[in-house]
Amino acid sequence: MGTPLLTDDELASELKDLPDWTRSGDTISRTIEAATFPAGIDLVARVGAAAEEANHHPDIDIRWRKVTFALSTHSAGGLTRLDVELARRIDQLARQR
Repeated sequence: MGTPLLTDDELASELKDLPDWTRSGDTISRTIEAATFPAGIDLVARVGAAAEEANHHPDIDIRWRKVTFALSTHSAGGLTRLDVELARRIDQLARQR
C-alpha cells in the first residue's frame, strides 16, 4: 500500500504551521520572490537536491524572481505527509537565502 492521503482535517491542521502555503484541490503551493534571478535559481537547485533526497518532487514554475512550488503525491491521488514534509523543507531552504 502507498502513502495514505491526509484527511481534510489533518491537512487543515498542518497548513496552520505552513501559512505561506495554499491549497487548491489536491495541491498545495507557495510562491517565493527571490532578491535576484540567480538567487531564485539557487533556491530551485537547493530544493531540487532536497526533493531528490526525499524521492518526492515538486512542480516548479520560475517567472524571473518568482518561484512557485506545487506539491501533490500523484501516485496517491492527492495530498500526503510527503507533501507536508517537503513544504516544511522548502520553507526552511527559503529562509536560508
